[in-house]
Amino acid sequence: MKKIIMIVVGLGIVAGGVGLVIEFLTSDFDKGAKAYENKDYQRATEFLGKACDEKDVRGCSKLGLMYDNAEGVQEDKQKAKELYAKACDGGDAFGCGKLGNRYDLGEGVKQDKEKARELYTKACDGGDAFGCGKLGNMYAWGEGVNEDKLKAAEFYGKACDGGSVGWCVLLGLMYQHGEGVEKDKSKAAELFSKACDGGDAE
Repeated sequence: MKKIIMIVVGLGIVAGGVGLVIEFLTSDFDKGAKAYENKDYQRATEFLGKACDEKDVRGCSKLGLMYDNAEGVQEDKQKAKELYAKACDGGDAFGCGKLGNRYDLGEGVKQDKEKARELYTKACDGGDAFGCGKLGNMYAWGEGVNEDKLKAAEFYGKACDGGSVGWCVLLGLMYQHGEGVEKDKSKAAELFSKACDGGDAE
């Protein structure tokens, strides 16, 4: 019986040790992201701030989003912009997309469509669906670029493929009405179904 108890205690110590090792090896960004998911914003702010300081620019982006949306911190659009800029300079596509949106709308900065296009392009090239979709909007409406429906469809397609289903709807409408692409109602229906399955009620 004593042997069984000792084995159980030993296993508990080993398991606890493994847990500590896993905790130690988990990056500050991962800890912050997990805390954010659990709505533990105080811990999220702490770990994401550390990640950002340690040049894990994903932490800068996520922390910027928290300042943008007043999640666990006081809303501070200027602080959010600075964090997005730091993230983008470090190669984070999400940060570039959010910074591009600032220049696109003129939020906290002088509106600059050309700068927005550059940042959206950088974001899209890095795999950020939001950046691709916003770039599609610029080409669809000729904002800061020459109107080009074919290019708009191309970028909406990238955004849709990237998992941002709202852009699937816009691409579906283009196929439905033959704007910039050959009219194809079957393709439109396919895209609307994808958006619906992805949770877009429209």
